[in-house]
Amino acid sequence: MDWKLEVVVVPVTDVDRAKDFYTKNAGFTLDVDFSAGEDFRIVQLTPPGSKCSITLMRNEEWAGHMMGLQVVVNDIDVAHAEARERGLDVGEIHWYQDGVQTPGHHPERADFGTFFAFKDPDGNNWLIQEVGKTSA
Repeated sequence: MDWKLEVVVVPVTDVDRAKDFYTKNAGFTLDVDFSAGEDFRIVQLTPPGSKCSITLMRNEEWAGHMMGLQVVVNDIDVAHAEARERGLDVGEIHWYQDGVQTPGHHPERADFGTFFAFKDPDGNNWLIQEVGKTSA
């Protein structure tokens, strides 16, 4: 029996601002924007090529509390450049040597070894990891 993660709820203070950020700056695809009354709205977005989506939920108490949302890419340099071109405020490319964040790429470009990060306007934290560079 497969158990597939399909949607992660991301709490935000302003759904329209978050939708704009994720579509324009993060490059996510808008899948659904549905409202039923003033208090019910579903905005679902998907990172390019992902099978898992996010749903934005207005929740001022929990906005900014999502930590460690991770996306994998097969070329961290291309992903980093694309993100910067879209105006995303991304951190430096880095790896961890003995648990210490170190600037640059993992020396062997090992899967899950090289990263960069960004935050959405509410402070929800995303980590981009490189996977598949050595086999590509």
